[in-house]
Amino acid sequence: MTRTKLTRLGTVAAAATAMMVTAATPAMATSNKTISLGHGRGYMKFIDDGDVFKICDTKKDGHGVTGTLWVRNLSGLVSVAMRIDDGGDAGCDKKGYNIGNLASYKMEICWNGKGEPCKFSEWFNE
Repeated sequence: MTRTKLTRLGTVAAAATAMMVTAATPAMATSNKTISLGHGRGYMKFIDDGDVFKICDTKKDGHGVTGTLWVRNLSGLVSVAMRIDDGGDAGCDKKGYNIGNLASYKMEICWNGKGEPCKFSEWFNE
């Protein structure tokens, strides 16, 4: 093989390896994350500074909202890390949960009424 062909082959191999590593790595939590329900019903927010989760019911419709933090460990097992709900009172509710590097996390928010699908964040960690 010529030197040019070897250089191209090396470049292609390096790019393929970088794509595989990127695809296998969960999104990183470098800042706050928010997911929102439709129709202005509410939102769930991850506040990176202090690892706090905030859930807010933003529509006075007689139904609250529930947020779930899912955790996926290194072996791929997925379970509930915590739940937090809001509704029926003024303001939002907050709960701390230490997000680490050895697992991935996903937020879910659901309206406690009927007919609205739950919303999910992407998997993330620190």
